[in-house]
Amino acid sequence: MSGGHSTYTPKSGIGRWMDARLPLPRLVYDSFVAYPVPRNLNYAYTFGGILTLMLAVQILTGIVLAMHYAPNTELAFASVEKIMRDVNSGWLLRYLHANGASFFFVAVYIHIFRGLYYGSYKAPRELLWILGCIIYLLMMATAFMGYVLPWGQMSFWGATVITGFFTAIPLVGEWVQQLLLGGFAVDNPTLNRFFSLHYLLPFMIAGVVVLHIWALHVTGQTNPTGIEVKQKTDTVNFTPYATIKDSFAMVVFLFVFLYFVFYIPGYLGHADNSIEANPLQTPAHIVPEWYFLPFYAILRAITFNIGPIDSKLGGVLAMFGSIAVLFVVPWLDTSKVRSAVYRPWYKLFFWLFVVDAIFLGWLGSKPAEGVYVMLAQASTFYYFAFFLIIMPVLGLIETPRRLPNSITEAVLEKNKGEAPASAQAREG
Repeated sequence: MSGGHSTYTPKSGIGRWMDARLPLPRLVYDSFVAYPVPRNLNYAYTFGGILTLMLAVQILTGIVLAMHYAPNTELAFASVEKIMRDVNSGWLLRYLHANGASFFFVAVYIHIFRGLYYGSYKAPRELLWILGCIIYLLMMATAFMGYVLPWGQMSFWGATVITGFFTAIPLVGEWVQQLLLGGFAVDNPTLNRFFSLHYLLPFMIAGVVVLHIWALHVTGQTNPTGIEVKQKTDTVNFTPYATIKDSFAMVVFLFVFLYFVFYIPGYLGHADNSIEANPLQTPAHIVPEWYFLPFYAILRAITFNIGPIDSKLGGVLAMFGSIAVLFVVPWLDTSKVRSAVYRPWYKLFFWLFVVDAIFLGWLGSKPAEGVYVMLAQASTFYYFAFFLIIMPVLGLIETPRRLPNSITEAVLEKNKGEAPASAQAREG
């Protein structure tokens, strides 16, 4: 899929002149027009384009907001209020940016789950998957630092709690914490550091996204059957087939996104962040943004010592380990079959994992006490068991369903299965 001779032909003299010196139009044509994609892609494969769109929204709105924001503890909260009230369309920019972060994570979680379901991490796409994990890690760092900038109560105390966990790391923990804070407590140097990094990291994300797309075009797109392209009839041109499907999905996604922006802009945030930061008044319940809640639940689930590792360090290791394990997924899955469509037992455990991840998010929003702690510990165990036990063992003992010989055969078999149902509907 990734090879082949370019079919781009310049239509004008300027086009030929440009093509001979900087073949950018040829690159765009070969990558986004004539690029062959599997003919059976479903809407789960549209979230790559949606993520690119949301990244553009975040960068553009962030640049304008940065022109009016004051990274100073005495001025930050007031500058955000000024953006909302006095800057032309400032309220819209702020709501687009704040809700855009949440919808960015909605799209990336669906994108990750799709990759796990259809085996998009398997050879030869290991590096493609790792680049995606790097993007996710950069997104988390960017979002955390951005959440501190409004300098509300949850911003201040969230930064205090999260950076405090670094002190659990032996030898370098306190040094890392002081490097992040610029001192011994969350204060003006912290806000300056976080603002600078929050502005810089999205451009780093954009750079890794370019590498991610490049790696995708080298190895070729996967598909729901998990079968590699074997014949020309298995593919269609990216434009107009994939572009129309991607565009429709983007419009639907934007409708939902804009509904939140215009009608319930504060629904995904925390009310305490509308109160200016007060180091002398601790909120009743400190929680991060919703997209960090599963990892926050894992962090708090470790309430016991593990040999020489105390509970605080164990929680930090579990939290970072829950992200680090994603990087080695290509080597944990021992099955030779890529897609869960043909793996009945893996499909069952996968959907249990999705429910478990959502349940961890709910537990992260609850107090770390009583039954919530026990449930978080059980959910944390299944989270790691899915990757470290179920994936390696199931690949060795599971009997998959018969794979079709090609994508075309799979499509035709599906259509044959749907035809009788359609005929019965017409008869009825």
